[in-house]
Amino acid sequence: MCRVTATTIPAIALTGYLGAGKTTLLNHVLRQPGARVGVIINDFGELNVDAALVTGQVDEPASIAGGCICCLPDEGGLDDALARLADPKLGLDAIIIEASGLADPIAVSRMIRFSGVERVRPGGIVDVIDAAAHFDTVDDHATPPARYGAATLVVVNKLDQISEDARDETLGRIEKRVRERNPDAHVVGATAGRVDPALLYDVSASVDVGEQLSLRELLVDTEDAHDHPHVHADSVTVTSNGCVDPAALIDLLETPPPGVYRLKGTVAVRYRERTRRYVVNVVGTSVHIANARSTAVANGLVAIGTHLDVDDVRARITAALAPHHGVVSAAGVRRLQRYRRLSV
Repeated sequence: MCRVTATTIPAIALTGYLGAGKTTLLNHVLRQPGARVGVIINDFGELNVDAALVTGQVDEPASIAGGCICCLPDEGGLDDALARLADPKLGLDAIIIEASGLADPIAVSRMIRFSGVERVRPGGIVDVIDAAAHFDTVDDHATPPARYGAATLVVVNKLDQISEDARDETLGRIEKRVRERNPDAHVVGATAGRVDPALLYDVSASVDVGEQLSLRELLVDTEDAHDHPHVHADSVTVTSNGCVDPAALIDLLETPPPGVYRLKGTVAVRYRERTRRYVVNVVGTSVHIANARSTAVANGLVAIGTHLDVDDVRARITAALAPHHGVVSAAGVRRLQRYRRLSV
């Protein structure tokens, strides 16, 4: 299983049938100014990742030949590519794996989760759906397809190819079908793959005034000129001092507020006269906890998602990060330590 430390890199799988818009979405998120993203691609099938964008992020993409990722032998392919991109010298913010249109998201998810590569942790399964053709090509049986069960984020793409008065109904219909298999999946609608990169990985702030625009930033400006609707992510940050109640913390991580897709940050817990610091990362329902290097007794969590009730999210996180001065419950510590062990 992937080893999680304070400096782990999220490995994000990008899945979806051919023509759904995976590569369009990938090229869009690669245009984020300042981000350093490693890309693993299949040589199987049609692929048109913008070479200028990829080259600007890493020396070259790691390429997997021979078909769909989920069919690779245990001893080759994906782990080698992940290990190469996890090299600390590259300083990547994330690794995105664009799977073949034939890949099974469930199998891809398992391959990432049980990878033996250090410094890599699962960063979610993003399943891209063609809103116009989905019910004719993918979801065409009475039972919803099993692939829904693996997704953490479902992007209902190409909504612009549906009449405006039918878009909400189509999005709602797809979301209802997804919920039959996966009540916890985060579902968003999009056109031209325009999803806020902050939903997928940590992005740095925009360039300061006076700095020269890079090729990627110029491409952002050009893309914005097309006036495609953009899925924007909301974020809420809460900090506190002291040590938190591990039970309250795990309650929050296991059941984030509505609309929250990612949670990240550091927390301090005191148990048996010793203070321990942890790094937490949540994507969908996946909770990862690792030991933190810092010994400072301070806490901070950031919630990222869409259509957030900001006041409710802030209140929930504030309650979870409230300083706890009494004796913490052994049950709460066991819950925290269980996630930490599973994350190694």
